[in-house]
Amino acid sequence: MENDITDLQIRVTHQESTLEALNQVIIQQQKAIDQLTLTVSQLSERMRSMADSNIADPAQETPPPHY
Repeated sequence: MENDITDLQIRVTHQESTLEALNQVIIQQQKAIDQLTLTVSQLSERMRSMADSNIADPAQETPPPHY
């Protein structure tokens, strides 16, 4: 009976250690997801600002006078 209790205590200790390790991985992954989300948002905003520039599409430009 005493050995069974000791075995259970050892298992609980290992499970707590594993849970803490998994929790740290989740925290790191969430930080990476947050950074990637910010980067995508910034890139999307840059693309939007480039699309709204005053530069016309070459197909819509009138040819220069020397043509």
